[in-house]
Amino acid sequence: MQPTKEQLLWMYENMVVSRRFEEAVEKAYLEGKAPAFNMANGPIPGEMHLSNGQEPVAVGVCAHLDANDIVTATHRPHHQAIAKGVDLKKMAAEIFGKSTGLSGGRGGHMHLIDPAVNFSCSGIIGESCGPACGAALSRKMQNKPGVAVAFLGEGAANQGAFHEALNLAGAWDLPVVFVIEDNSWGISVPKSEATAVARNDVRAAGYDMPGHYIPGNDPYAIFDIAGEAIARARDGKGPTLIEVETYRLAGHFMGDAEQYRPEGEKDALFAKDPIPKMRERLLADGHAAKDLDELETRAEARVTEAITFARDSAYAPDTDALTAVFV
Repeated sequence: MQPTKEQLLWMYENMVVSRRFEEAVEKAYLEGKAPAFNMANGPIPGEMHLSNGQEPVAVGVCAHLDANDIVTATHRPHHQAIAKGVDLKKMAAEIFGKSTGLSGGRGGHMHLIDPAVNFSCSGIIGESCGPACGAALSRKMQNKPGVAVAFLGEGAANQGAFHEALNLAGAWDLPVVFVIEDNSWGISVPKSEATAVARNDVRAAGYDMPGHYIPGNDPYAIFDIAGEAIARARDGKGPTLIEVETYRLAGHFMGDAEQYRPEGEKDALFAKDPIPKMRERLLADGHAAKDLDELETRAEARVTEAITFARDSAYAPDTDALTAVFV
């Protein structure tokens, strides 16, 4: 399955938006956290997990989705949220803890939810799998359009919830696709030391579903395989498991010293940065540099507008701490 010109430009633009957004968030996050790093300081307190380098996975999958489809994502969710069409201004405001955010500033960056585009994420490892099965089951039982996609990291494939969800999806032929973003590291533990199999796609056979492995962080290959899996789910043929080799260019979280990485690994990963690589490929395939430049300028403007909106928005009053809670 080959992407159209429009799909390729959409994929590239959303990769650029994601990267520029995270660069802007990183800059804001570090305010007030020097010379001694304290994650409680600055306009964005708490943990921050950046997805720089993993953009191809989000756009390659979400290029096939529409508003009826459901995405459940991870604690590293910005690229997935942007590719699914989450409101960028409200997302930025949520990260800044402002009242204009997706959840009024209550959720922060690991708990984004936008019902308008059927997107949600969670800071709990492997948590995306169960809700995706539930959403897929609801569509199947009600005979409504829509498939569910659960994004997770390779470390989450060792969680019991992952295996329970795959078993349920396989037993009930649910319209769900599980997408593992394999960035090689579960925080500071390499995949080779934590996982019994070299590739998680082989686990699909145990749950009677197809399994695919996509090397090289290639947005074109991801688009191809994800398109087949999503079409299969739409046709009522059941679930699929996909594992994608991708690269985490930042630490596990902001402030991570990354001393666990072998010497030279980061330099090698930056040499494979997927955004300049995709731009080179688009140019080689005949896309005009002027068009790509305009696309990048538009992406920058969207991000600037979103960050400005977030900074200018008000915090919720203290009394809001007592609303939207169980009593």
